[in-house]
Amino acid sequence: MELKELRTQIDQIDDRLLQLLNERMSLVKEVGKFKTKNKVLVYQPDREKAILDRLGDLNDGLLNEQAIEAIFLEIFAVSRNIELPERIAYLGPEGSFTHQAAENRFGSMSEYLPLGSIQAVFETVDTHRANYGVVPIENNQQGVVNETIDYLVGSDLKIVAEIPMSIHFSFATKSEKLRDITKIYSKDIAFRQCKKFIDDLYGKNQVELIPVNSTSKAVEIALQDSKSAAICSHIAARQYNLPILFENIEDSRDNQTRFLILGREIIKEKSKKDKSTILVKLTNSNEPGKLASFLQDFHQANINLTKIESRPAKKGKNFNYVFFIDFDGHFLDEHVSEVLEKHKKEITLLGSYIKLC
Repeated sequence: MELKELRTQIDQIDDRLLQLLNERMSLVKEVGKFKTKNKVLVYQPDREKAILDRLGDLNDGLLNEQAIEAIFLEIFAVSRNIELPERIAYLGPEGSFTHQAAENRFGSMSEYLPLGSIQAVFETVDTHRANYGVVPIENNQQGVVNETIDYLVGSDLKIVAEIPMSIHFSFATKSEKLRDITKIYSKDIAFRQCKKFIDDLYGKNQVELIPVNSTSKAVEIALQDSKSAAICSHIAARQYNLPILFENIEDSRDNQTRFLILGREIIKEKSKKDKSTILVKLTNSNEPGKLASFLQDFHQANINLTKIESRPAKKGKNFNYVFFIDFDGHFLDEHVSEVLEKHKKEITLLGSYIKLC
């Protein structure tokens, strides 16, 4: 078959694709009207996951799972903006890993607000200046982001979804000689994730590690100082035209960070694979066996706990703690709801959402 004929067939398929996409968007607009009238949340991650799973089962062509997800996540994002324009707050600046996570889920059509702190993301969503917020919650090598948990403790916002993402760091600098670098800027957790690289590169030599709000901020600062460097994302370095000397400098190739999507309402729709997050403030927590007794109720209900973190309650003079707990299941599952009801005075439900990691 000649190239011209092949291209003609591709053009014909593109024409059909455009027609079908417009037909889809017409239906999406009607869905948007229904959701607005009935006060239904526009963002429905369980519905999107169900579509991706169904298409994955149907697929018998050249597209792999990642390609199908990339294409349809963008279609979903365009669809949501037709239903109701979305504004997404995230820990900025542009090019940060949180920015990447936000765009991976909400696509290029949404309006994005890069903010300077996790606190600002919470406040922006809470005051309705953004529909959703995206913040990091934990890294599988270095643990939780305490700041996020602390603001979850004091906020009315809910978790509507999670975003797992592989994290790769670059070492970028304007310096022509590594020995001239006296300062390295990055997010504090990034230093820990790249400790072996830093030790191998500088050993006992004097180099100051300076933590900043984000890896993108590190790039901005390093641009102004030729004797400094940034540990950052590849995208951030390219975006600001800071030369990259080394790629993939993280200690572990399995490095992943989990991000949370924050909203003002709990997702009530169930999927086949949900997880839930709660905050627990135990009454009389200093009583012997109080925490063990509480956790035993989950064991007896056959509820699998996947994470438990403690944080200072920050109220009162005593050393009291709040527990941040993840577990498998949805709050509407019968065996889960019974435990939550039993401890309703001690539990704050942060959300039930599709389990992705």
